[in-house]
Amino acid sequence: MLNRFRFFGMLVPLISALAAAHAQNALVVTATNAAQNQLLVYDSTGQLIHTVSTQGQGGVGGNAGGIEAKGSLVAVVNFGSQNVSIFERANRSLRMTQSVPAASNPVSVAFGGSHLYILGTTKVESHRMYGSIVNSNPDGIVTLLKADGSAAQVGVVQDQLIITEKSNVIETVDLLPDGAVSGFPTLVQNIPANVNAPFGLATRGNNAYVTIAHADEISLVRNGKVLTVTGSGTQHAPCWVTLAGPFLFSANSPSKSISRYSVYGQQIVQDAAVAASLNGNPTDIASGEGLVAVIDGNGTVSHLSIFGVDDDGNLTLRSASTMNAGANGVAVVQGQD
Repeated sequence: MLNRFRFFGMLVPLISALAAAHAQNALVVTATNAAQNQLLVYDSTGQLIHTVSTQGQGGVGGNAGGIEAKGSLVAVVNFGSQNVSIFERANRSLRMTQSVPAASNPVSVAFGGSHLYILGTTKVESHRMYGSIVNSNPDGIVTLLKADGSAAQVGVVQDQLIITEKSNVIETVDLLPDGAVSGFPTLVQNIPANVNAPFGLATRGNNAYVTIAHADEISLVRNGKVLTVTGSGTQHAPCWVTLAGPFLFSANSPSKSISRYSVYGQQIVQDAAVAASLNGNPTDIASGEGLVAVIDGNGTVSHLSIFGVDDDGNLTLRSASTMNAGANGVAVVQGQD
């Protein structure tokens, strides 16, 4: 019995060391969003280590989730060429493996259990995945409620998609048992009467945290209903959000800040109005592997800020990189052993 306890005593620090090494090997990616779109790959210290063409055209704006990562895979929207580039991690770089056509100009992507979901300006579609291969042909296409070009972000909540359109719509689209989109979109119930520009969202399980940016509010949506609405206090326009453990971080434009909320049950409680400050107006935020990454811009340049996040939700700036204006989307790619 004593030897068994010694074995587990040795195993715990070994697991901790492996987890730390795994996080250290994480990558952070963004896209130039230029006419000749490129994926920019940074290590967890903020060093640019790789630049690779998406073989498509950028040009998207006013959206979140333009880049999404799942395991070693990364999807990047090419708004101007109406397709999505798929990359796969190979050591410290990413290689493009395929281009997936979209039914309308793509603004946001999300990975589900067996599908890639592409949100365009007028439609949302599902593409079945076979391991790391994405079927170029959709197995479902649904037209959005507004379909006026204001689509902002798509996320996955159990057997539905949740979608924001900035022209005051939060909607859900049902998924078939195999994961394909189906039917018609449904307007979320109990949307606040003062709704003004739903923007970003973050999902976990059956919960979706959705910003209502110009009303300075964040809402909890569950089972197609808004259950809770929390104001952003002194910080204005909480546009984009990400979940890191029990914390929800919002990137606030034009306050140029990140706020921290504790989320549990039906509660969204702001516990730090300004958890960190930014150099410009944020356009996307993502988290993973103990990191929070934010893209912002001030009109002439864009910035990528990478923060470490501890168990108490404190953010520590690791790096701040500058790039050409217009960069769009950010994602954290998990580390490799």
